[in-house]
Amino acid sequence: MSTQPEFEQPELDPQNVVDEDQALDAYSRIVISVAASVTPHVAAIEMTSTGRRGQIRVGSGSAVVFTGDGYMLTNAHVVAGIQAGRAVFADGKHTDVELVGADPLSDLAVVRGHRSTPPPALLGNADTLRVGQLVIAVGNPLGLAGSVTAGVVSGLGRSIPVRAGEHRRVIEDVIQTDAALNPGNSGGALADTQGRIVGINTAVAGLGLGLAVPINRTTQRIIASLLRDGKVHRAYLGLVSTPIPLDASAVVRTGQKEGLRVVEVIQDSPAELSGLQPGDLVLRAQGRAVSSAESLQKLLFEEAIGESFPLTVLRDGRILQLIAVPSEMSQQ
Repeated sequence: MSTQPEFEQPELDPQNVVDEDQALDAYSRIVISVAASVTPHVAAIEMTSTGRRGQIRVGSGSAVVFTGDGYMLTNAHVVAGIQAGRAVFADGKHTDVELVGADPLSDLAVVRGHRSTPPPALLGNADTLRVGQLVIAVGNPLGLAGSVTAGVVSGLGRSIPVRAGEHRRVIEDVIQTDAALNPGNSGGALADTQGRIVGINTAVAGLGLGLAVPINRTTQRIIASLLRDGKVHRAYLGLVSTPIPLDASAVVRTGQKEGLRVVEVIQDSPAELSGLQPGDLVLRAQGRAVSSAESLQKLLFEEAIGESFPLTVLRDGRILQLIAVPSEMSQQ
């Protein structure tokens, strides 16, 4: 008598097998196609500095060619403020690169190759992404050309808190994905199923979790500033805030469900000079409703520096109209 347990063998439906194979083939075809179209535009990048023993590697990661004359996008933390380095592409071609500009507060940087580079990747718009959408991460970690992982968008509008000198800020509207990322993938491409670059991979947030800076209208402005000036000119108010829901009576009065509670006002800052106080609830800025730090930050670009910046504030049940005049944020 056999001592092995007996299991009933299910009958396989040939149609189900065919359908599953077809679905897998369709998924695989998409990933293969995107990988083939994006990989040539992604370089391994090493930033180097001269020390007592010669050239030493300071930062490394990936970079994405985005213009026809050799400009590449990467992360600010990859370049680490170093002015020169080297980029190697999937086909083995390489070029020296120089830093054009970096913005630690968005974790974006631009470098330019000295020699000819592959044609640019096609940039997309991350604002069109939806949770559950398939995305493909392409990097070139440590010269291992064509590191490709696929996953779905698992969250949108996430924020990464960062500091630059004395300033606290968040990287806005970060894309969260479950496409696995290696540290060397930082600065690499996050692409949609059409091969359009919708994000620059920026960090490994945890097991099975990756983050990417979106390519959208806000980051396009940041990139343009880096190309033009090598830095981003930002307006500075000097407040720390947190989003909170409004109570029922405030919702009826203001027509808003959320606002920004002022936690701290920096001494001698434009916010203090405007009369803003800790505990105030900021409802609108420049006539636009604000309900998050990101929504306020999007208004604080170069054109706001030195200009009147109206703030609608709820204080002790009273609605006040204040005027701030933002200064330029120090890069130190």
